[in-house]
Amino acid sequence: MRKVFQVMICVLLFGLLAAGPAFAQELIDINSATAQELTALPGIGPVIAGKIVEYREAKAFSSVEEILEVKGIGPAKFEAIKDLITVGVAVPGTPAKE
Repeated sequence: MRKVFQVMICVLLFGLLAAGPAFAQELIDINSATAQELTALPGIGPVIAGKIVEYREAKAFSSVEEILEVKGIGPAKFEAIKDLITVGVAVPGTPAKE
């Protein structure tokens, strides 16, 4: 009985590990995401999301590290979101998608 339980645990763990990439979160493009979409990032509330949108309307982000220039984004917050964001092509002054 104990051996059966161990095999079931191994099969379950293997299944979870194999399915992990299927549940991977899609990256958020900080050059086109709405303020609401940005609030899905850990530690980003409506105020900081608004600051990100204001920044990119004046000057599009050219790298994910550039988000550190936004007031309210420090090294710790950047570490928490850096693997969740990307930078696409955006024209400064272009409104975000609705």
